[in-house]
Amino acid sequence: MKITDVEVEILLGILNLYSLVGSFAAGRTSDWIGRRLTIILAAVIFFVGAIMMGLSVNYPMLMAGRFVAGIGVGYAFMIAPVYTAEVSPASSRGFLTSFPEVFINFGILLGYVSNYAFSRLRLQLGWRLMLGVGAAPSVALALMVLAMPESPRWLVMKGRLADAKVVLGETSDTAEEAATRLAEIKEAVAIPADLDGDVVAVPKRAGGERRVWKELILSPTPAVRRVLLSALGIHFFQQSSGIDAVVLYSPRVFQSAGITDKNKLLGTTCAVGVTKTLFILRRRHDRTLVTLGLGLTVIGEDATGGGWAIAVSIASILAFVAFFSIGLGPITWVYSSEIFPLHLRALGCALGVGLNRVTSGVISMTFLSLSKAITIGGSFFLYAGIASLAWLFFFTYLPETRGRTLEQMGELFGIHNMAGDDDSAATRPPSPEEEEKITNYVEMAAPSSSSSTATSSHHAK
Repeated sequence: MKITDVEVEILLGILNLYSLVGSFAAGRTSDWIGRRLTIILAAVIFFVGAIMMGLSVNYPMLMAGRFVAGIGVGYAFMIAPVYTAEVSPASSRGFLTSFPEVFINFGILLGYVSNYAFSRLRLQLGWRLMLGVGAAPSVALALMVLAMPESPRWLVMKGRLADAKVVLGETSDTAEEAATRLAEIKEAVAIPADLDGDVVAVPKRAGGERRVWKELILSPTPAVRRVLLSALGIHFFQQSSGIDAVVLYSPRVFQSAGITDKNKLLGTTCAVGVTKTLFILRRRHDRTLVTLGLGLTVIGEDATGGGWAIAVSIASILAFVAFFSIGLGPITWVYSSEIFPLHLRALGCALGVGLNRVTSGVISMTFLSLSKAITIGGSFFLYAGIASLAWLFFFTYLPETRGRTLEQMGELFGIHNMAGDDDSAATRPPSPEEEEKITNYVEMAAPSSSSSTATSSHHAK
């Protein structure tokens, strides 16, 4: 199947736009059927998409398979960090929540290695195996998730306290920690502390899903708005730094630097995957490394020949991948999955993943055209400039979350009502202007003290 450069751009980048469908659907689905079954659903959808791509006979069929696979990717991107964050104890949540990024990069490495092997096969068979082999990990994922526990926070949201206690007992460092986590989750869901049956009725919030949209999007408090902007910002900068351009187009970057031998080109490309996988296993949260790593990706326009140019290009790419993998790569998924209140987490994470995938799609579908317009070196200078803005954003806007439970995150942003039961005005002291309005309203009301009290209370709400 012969396709043009534009079709290659679209094929590589469109997966991220297709994944929007899955990421937004995953929020509601995970609240409905649970985090664990949502992961299994993601695996099934991706399995179907991979098989469709491997059996494609033309470009439209290939794109159809890409669409189905994209939905599965969207589900997985959204639900994996949420599930991990909700199951993990505070002492190891940051490390464990970085695992989705670890295994994404391990998958990239396997993709490089398997593609190296498949490239030696007959062309018509090789590319089909490259696309279809993704079905195998999907089967393994679905089978392994069946043996994993459900999220204790989702269980409490459904009133299944006995099941939640069992999971918390298995995933907490001590029995006291398990009891504390359960009490905090019950408070976040607005279940009375003295209500302790195996299955209890969970108070329903007025407005249901509409209220969640209102509280997070339409009329958020300043604290909730900061949480949302923090999540959206870190997702945007992760992808606008140009990581997908490096991962997807590194063979072309190396070719422009002068590596023309096929075996050397494939070997150098595999080195990108190895570096990305090895460095991401380091437990670090140094945000300044992100900008440094991105700055090292700048490749000069004339780095297309000569040994020194090849060495600089390879070193820059590997340095970029290494610094990204100990900074912005894993931190994005850890941070965005833990800062939202429980009742806003599914929708908030879905919005973050949605922006992540849109930005990734734009980068993937424009790199070849951009590099032709301003050269490969110019493209990486642009990404380095965006990285500088990212550093400023991280340094000035994002608070440190290490060591806190998920239910304590609201304190960092000024959210004191994690259950979200009351109107926003009732969760903060009235301003002087509001006090004056309340006083005037009370003075104009009936002289009855009980009536005045009821009126002022209603107005304050």
